[in-house]
Amino acid sequence: MGGVASITGYKSFELGIFKQDDQAVQYIKLAIRKELLTLLDSGLEWVLISGQLGVELWAAEVVFELQEEYPDLKLAVLTPFLQQEEKWNDQNKEYYEMILSQADFVDSISKSPYQNPGQFKNRNLLFLHKSHSCIILYDPEREGSPRYFYEEAQRKQEQDPSFILKTITFDDLQWVVEEAQWG
Repeated sequence: MGGVASITGYKSFELGIFKQDDQAVQYIKLAIRKELLTLLDSGLEWVLISGQLGVELWAAEVVFELQEEYPDLKLAVLTPFLQQEEKWNDQNKEYYEMILSQADFVDSISKSPYQNPGQFKNRNLLFLHKSHSCIILYDPEREGSPRYFYEEAQRKQEQDPSFILKTITFDDLQWVVEEAQWG
């Protein structure tokens, strides 16, 4: 069980989040942490992200925090192509570099810079091929970039019932917020 989990979800701007210290980020990280703890109980060893701004990099921070309690947990960053951060602002680039410097494994799926959307499709398929489970922050009622990954993950789950697909919706986040406020 367990082995590798890929994590993805909305990019920060899709959620209207432009500052790392936005309160919403804390709740998203709490929701991811909760899912990861469940997977850790069934033998999770690697978390796989592609290094996108937003949910993926926040998930990386959660992994770094969990590594204090679970030193065997590792983070792999497999970018869809080279220099994905090229057009980001300096603050985002610094944040990205900080995450990469702490990751256990960093590589690029395509050995060239961005060329076409096919590079994202390749990433999705490779991630799902390598993963035993997937955590995705996505609400089917709210369109966004995670849609394609979500649809591929659903297909994989239909073909492979042992594949675990955990979706965090906005309702789930609302629960996390309420728990945090009342807890």
